[in-house]
Amino acid sequence: MFLSQSLEDNYTKESLSARDAQRLAEFIAWGPVVFQVSRIILKWGILDLIRDSKEGLTRQEICERTGRSDYAVKCLLEASLCIGTLLVNPQTERYTLSKTGWFLINDPATRVNIDFNHDVNYVGWFNLEESLAIGKPEGLKHFGNWPTIYEGLSQLPKQVQKSWFGFDHFYSDSSFPEALKIIFDEYHVKSLYDVGGNTGKWALQCIAYNKDVEVTILDLPQQISMMQDNIKGKEGAERIHGYGINLLDSNSVFPQYDGGLDAIWMSQFLDCFSMDEIVSILNRAKHAMTSQTRIYIMETLWDRQKYEPAAFCLTMTSLYFTAMANGNSKMYNTEDMQACIEKAGLEIEQIHDHLGMGHSIIVCKQKS
Repeated sequence: MFLSQSLEDNYTKESLSARDAQRLAEFIAWGPVVFQVSRIILKWGILDLIRDSKEGLTRQEICERTGRSDYAVKCLLEASLCIGTLLVNPQTERYTLSKTGWFLINDPATRVNIDFNHDVNYVGWFNLEESLAIGKPEGLKHFGNWPTIYEGLSQLPKQVQKSWFGFDHFYSDSSFPEALKIIFDEYHVKSLYDVGGNTGKWALQCIAYNKDVEVTILDLPQQISMMQDNIKGKEGAERIHGYGINLLDSNSVFPQYDGGLDAIWMSQFLDCFSMDEIVSILNRAKHAMTSQTRIYIMETLWDRQKYEPAAFCLTMTSLYFTAMANGNSKMYNTEDMQACIEKAGLEIEQIHDHLGMGHSIIVCKQKS
């Protein structure tokens, strides 16, 4: 198994004392309420008020400034002390932020993850065991009777859509500037298939970065409709085209590109499928390639992460796919992705690591 140095340091030897290990076990047991307390004290603005005070705030001051009951504030403050997001001075009874509380407020990834887990996943997690057992997203039934979340994405409640897209775009957007340089400055791409292009966000960045590129988005018909609404009236939109396709259908074929295709782009896309489905998709993509075409697979491979918290987030995200998205995909590691690529008759030409929020781009070509 490949592990980055940070992950090897954390995952191959015991680092906790017995007392710390016991506390972590209880933290896990009470995990659901730890999450909700932290979300609520953040949403109600209590952490912001404490942060912005010079010497911290008493419980009475927090009640006065928020208009919340003494009972509610007391419960939240006491729980937050034990969680580790707040500190208290026993003489003055003033509460201040801990380092963890500071990150809860200020780390944008943490805020995105909280919204995603509360709005999209929280109720569905209850069906995680069933989803793991049968390989179907049983938690998705909370929202509707679709086989995967992607068919129902356009019909989800607005707040759920907002948190879903906020999560999806946050992690991909940070890597786009570096990815654009690789695609257009290093490989000089002029024609590109954006597979699973969603709302057209990457396609819009491509046409803004390169005035000659033609982009064709391949996605479900309902997603193509959302994309067309999103790009309407924007400069260069005439160079973005849509091609409706159900990529789960093994009989669906990638369109042939007149004059030869330069690039097939798959960003945070293959993690939406099982390994067998990935092989099928790559096999069909291969038939649209020439010897000059390259497939660019951008993924947050958990084993290549520079810092351990990123790997933690990614392996937890795998369970979103289990319970909510499709029941059979995950955030893959290098070994899994390489196996799929080679089984599809392709080979890895190069891997670019540490783009944005921990992305890697795997550049693939036809097998020699």
